[in-house]
Amino acid sequence: MFAAERRQLILEMVRANGAVSLRELARVVQTSEVTVRRDVRALEAEGLLDRRHGGAVLPGGFTRESGFPQKSHLATAEKTAIADVAAGLVEEGEAVVVGAGTTTQELARRLARVPGLTVVTNSLLVAQALAHANRVEVVMTGGTLRGSNYALVGSGAEQSLQGLRVSRAFLSGSGLTAERGLSTSNMLSASVDRALVQAAAEVVVLADHTKLGTDTMFQTVPTDVMTRLVTDEPPPHDDRAATELQALADQGVQITVAGGPVASGGVDGMGARRPRRDSPLPVQRRGGPTAQLRSALPLGDPGERERERARVADMRRR
Repeated sequence: MFAAERRQLILEMVRANGAVSLRELARVVQTSEVTVRRDVRALEAEGLLDRRHGGAVLPGGFTRESGFPQKSHLATAEKTAIADVAAGLVEEGEAVVVGAGTTTQELARRLARVPGLTVVTNSLLVAQALAHANRVEVVMTGGTLRGSNYALVGSGAEQSLQGLRVSRAFLSGSGLTAERGLSTSNMLSASVDRALVQAAAEVVVLADHTKLGTDTMFQTVPTDVMTRLVTDEPPPHDDRAATELQALADQGVQITVAGGPVASGGVDGMGARRPRRDSPLPVQRRGGPTAQLRSALPLGDPGERERERARVADMRRR
């Protein structure tokens, strides 16, 4: 495929979806992310689209919000991985709030397997995902339906959350920066998300790498309120996304990278990896064959164990 053909296809994808990740563009045009990044830069120079960390958006994307049909096809693999990790944070019998969004919808599908759970949500998509979970109680807020993302918003939604207290809130948004935290492009959605935050003891933000470094109009979760961020591994050459993650960690946000280890107040899965706290450290085996012999020592006969130890000692002397 020639460069002009690739760029035309990239432009058509961005126009159709509002925002597309570099990974998805590279997959569709069947080339490397490095080549796609050059194409996106060329299209940006012509004023046809804007670059974002790990993706491309329509010009003026600061105020534009894609609807559910477009968002549901963006970074689907990343959202699935993030939802898998986030679901592991929820324990039996907990009460949580789950905000609107395609990533939180993926989370809700996994929460259906957690017994004794109570989920408070303003999202019809989240409620639908949990509708047939017999051991999960779903509490819907009031409010006015916002059709573009199937969420209940307005004063009715906000008032129904007053006096509520749960263990944690799971929220997503349109952009995430270390400077402003999580943000969204719609004022009504932002107001309800802020009310959800107020109801929770901990706040977990779910955001794939394409949202890192993107700033939109209305702040929903300030950085100093975020307890944890669950995200995916940014592309290898996306240094700005890695820098954004480190800046969030420096401000005390716990970063969990889907597919990588869990961090507490730091960034794992980026650069030098840290071992999981709940996994055994790699054991350096010394002594070559001797180590294997030790593991094969018989357990039943004490005399046999002594003879085996003598054979091992004899091998060492040789």
